[in-house]
Amino acid sequence: MKVKDLFDVKYGVNLELLTCETTTAADTDGVNFVARTSNNNGVVAVVKKIEGVIPQAAGTLSCASGGSVLETFVQTKPYYSGRDLYVLTPKNEMSLAEKLYYCMCIKANAYKYSYGRQANKTLKDIELPDTIPQWIYATKAIPITTTKTNANSPPLEMDKWNEFKVGDLFSRFETCKCSVARDLSDGDDCYYIGAKKNDNGIMRRVAYDVDLITKGNCIVFICDGQGSVGYANYMNTDFIGSTTLTVGYNESLNKYVGMFLVSVLDLERPKYSFGRKYRTKLANTIIRLPATKQGSPDWTYMEDYIKSLPYSDRI
Repeated sequence: MKVKDLFDVKYGVNLELLTCETTTAADTDGVNFVARTSNNNGVVAVVKKIEGVIPQAAGTLSCASGGSVLETFVQTKPYYSGRDLYVLTPKNEMSLAEKLYYCMCIKANAYKYSYGRQANKTLKDIELPDTIPQWIYATKAIPITTTKTNANSPPLEMDKWNEFKVGDLFSRFETCKCSVARDLSDGDDCYYIGAKKNDNGIMRRVAYDVDLITKGNCIVFICDGQGSVGYANYMNTDFIGSTTLTVGYNESLNKYVGMFLVSVLDLERPKYSFGRKYRTKLANTIIRLPATKQGSPDWTYMEDYIKSLPYSDRI
């Protein structure tokens, strides 16, 4: 059975986010904008409705044919689609569990599209299982809930932010210590972190090694590693890290401040594509952050802002 046997496959509306007017998730008239990303169910922004442009229907699958190829999600709300995004509409009634299963099956073919290959010509012919396993119907998913709403979020007012050197934001930097990952013993004591942009950099769980351990509550910078240079993660627990990683410590860090910082730091990532290294430029990299009246980073504001966001109570 192929994708085209189960779904009507159509190209989306092919909008550019830059031409849309963004709004907030609190805007009841806003429309999710779905792009070719592997994060956040593909949603990169909420935009205002565009006259004459009908959003894709809720309950359809969005599938990227370029970018993060074959990242496929069930969209639970009406949405606009960006470039290289296909909309898959079930030909027959499907439950949410069945749609999620087919999302997983389609994404399992992503390895065929490395090195810049796109799936726009072949998506409809991707092979899918003829039957759905019974465990799909027996597995119960508990939806994540939150008591937070965007209504209580303080304004970002980015025009009032100050510039800071990354080197001035941290009391010290350290390079992680594991140079040969295969020498690590299997175990369940701590995480091994590598030059990986997804899953917070976690590669696997390993046995504790006091000579290789890096203390937690730090920002982890990926300074080397093909495709991942420039990404940053926050790590709350002690871990063993690859020597491709540099970590920064600050007495004001906690999981909320860390998530705010990582969101800003990741905006620097495009500068380090095409094999450029991050470590030698890290300390002198300039970013903009909320500031106090005295001109220092406003760590309290950063913490309060993250705490105000939906699902922050589940961190």
